[in-house]
Amino acid sequence: MDQLEMKKMAAQAALQFVRPDSIVGVGSGSTVNCFIEALGSLRDQIKGAVAASKASEELLRKQGIEVFSANDVSSLDIYVDGADEINPQKMMIKGGGAALTREKIVASLTKNFICIVDSSKQVDVLGSTFPLPVEVIPMARSQVARKLVALGGSPEWRQGVVTDNGNVILDVHNFPIMNPVEMEKELNNVAGVVTNGIFALNAANTVIVGTAEGAKIIK
Repeated sequence: MDQLEMKKMAAQAALQFVRPDSIVGVGSGSTVNCFIEALGSLRDQIKGAVAASKASEELLRKQGIEVFSANDVSSLDIYVDGADEINPQKMMIKGGGAALTREKIVASLTKNFICIVDSSKQVDVLGSTFPLPVEVIPMARSQVARKLVALGGSPEWRQGVVTDNGNVILDVHNFPIMNPVEMEKELNNVAGVVTNGIFALNAANTVIVGTAEGAKIIK
């Protein structure tokens, strides 16, 4: 079974958490694209969705699903999103698709964050295999990079990438994160940082892992 099939398996399994007449929070990325495709089968049973990226909004509309703004809702029944890495405590690194800020905003609207991943995304320590994305105000890029170096990381500007918010991304390599909660707070307090890709304060409630043996649900 290849990686795409495992992503589709996790995405399909997430449909069981979608309740009728609800508004569903939807993240972004390749695994979420599989979920959006699967969610199309429930288009007549839900009110619509709030998306964390313009790309996800477009895919939802193609499935005939009404898209709401985050400003239009006070809460969401569930939020479904993927991860670039996830540890046993259900904390994640996200932002490979540069949508981390909007993902955190939509995730904050629900108490039921469902993370869908294939088994390759599971790690013991965040930062082990994937660089940490940090969204930065453009004029602060060099200043923030120096702070990241001082913290022990090796930041690299993701050139040619501008977020949906008009900002830039620094990817921090060689940066194992031993205390995700404290590091998330520390980085967010750096002047010029919009947010960083550690999702520890917004950890997942349920993880669905697509494996060669089927979808595994971790609560």
